[in-house]
Order: sequence, then structure tokens, then C-alpha cells
Amino acid sequence: MLKLMGDSPLWLTFFSLSLSFVAYAIALRISTWFRANPLANPVVLAVAMIILVLYGTDVSYQSYFAGAQALHFFLGPATVALAIPLAKQAHRLKRLLLPLFWSLLLGCVSSILCAFILTSWLGGSLALAISMAPKSATTPIAMAITEALHGYPAVSAAVVITTGIIGAIIARLVFTILHISSLEARGFALGVSAHGIGTARAFQLSSELGAYAGLGMGLNGMLTAVLTPVLVPLLMRWCY
Repeated sequence: MLKLMGDSPLWLTFFSLSLSFVAYAIALRISTWFRANPLANPVVLAVAMIILVLYGTDVSYQSYFAGAQALHFFLGPATVALAIPLAKQAHRLKRLLLPLFWSLLLGCVSSILCAFILTSWLGGSLALAISMAPKSATTPIAMAITEALHGYPAVSAAVVITTGIIGAIIARLVFTILHISSLEARGFALGVSAHGIGTARAFQLSSELGAYAGLGMGLNGMLTAVLTPVLVPLLMRWCY
């Protein structure tokens, strides 16, 4: 394998940022060639390319992540910026408050329960079940919840990303099978179940779809942070 020369912070920052931008630009072009086919999800393609480059250059993920801190920092402002397209839909939110509330509550609770109970029934350890519980929240929230409950934050991060990728890929098929045509329902469901990756997929299709996905992602992250520490101790008594 090719060994990169130099390991200074400046070099790692240049390498990590360049790799991230170039990989995503190439992935986005490939996705465009396939007319935004869900199987050609740009996030999945970019992650695969970055993994191959890191493996080929013998650069550890820890070094890459340290160099990409600027991107990590801007995840917060980017998430807040999702409120901009949502504000354009504010006039429609009033009539949707009740349906969105129940959708959020049921989606959040069912995600936590299913992940924890299935992991337990399939023989997984308590720590693994805890790590699976916040799978539909965004990565930073899921890792913080898992760490507080003495699970495996790294496992949570991997499961969250996998959940988002699968959700982004199969969402259109699921909506078609269930005859769900409402943009509000589609977008909100994507955000609640597939967090940031699902939201990115929604914005690929339309800004309105992305606005509701951003709303679902944000609200589900907050509700997951509140409900997981409440539900997990109850589930521990039943499942372990």
C-alpha cells in the first residue's frame, strides 16, 4: 500500500478536506448519470471511495477524521440551515401539527423498541441492544445517548449510518408499495427514519420534500434523546 509522506496537521487537513470534496463531487456526478437512482446514492458512493483511498494510502480513520474537523463543525450550521426551506412551508404546518406529532411519537418509540427488543431476542448483549436503540437519530445524538447509557458509541455510529443508507435506498419503493403520495408524509417519514442521509436524499428530489425531512430529522433527534433514557431501563427489566 502507498504510504502518505508526512503527518503534519496542515497536511492531514488538506488531505482530508480534499478527499471529502472530491469523493462527493465524483459520487454526485455518478448519481446524476443514473438519474438519482437510489442505488447510486452519492453518500454511499462517497463513503466507499473514501474507504478505498484510506486503505490504499495507509491513513487511519482517526487521522482522516482529525483532518476533517472543519466539515464536522459545519454539520451543526448546515442542520440549522434546514429551517430556511421549512420556513417557506410554514403556512402549511398549522393544519399538519397533529398528524406530524403522532407520526413523530410513534416513529420514534417504535424505532427504539424494535431495535432494542430484536437485538435482545437475537441474543445480543445488553450493551449492544443499548447501542442499537437510537439508530434513527443523527450520529452525534445517538453516540451521546449510547455513551451515557454505557453502550458502544462506535457501534451506534455505524448502525446510524447504515440505517440512513438503507432508508434512502428503499424509501421510494416503500412509499410506492404503501401508496403514499403526499410530499409532506414522504419527507417527514424520511427524516424521522433515515435522519441526515434520508434528508439529503429528499433534497435531491425536491426542496419541499427536503424541508419536511429536515423537520422530521431534527424533531426525532430531540425526542430520541429524551425517550431513550426513559424506555431503555424499562426494556432492560423485560428483556434481560
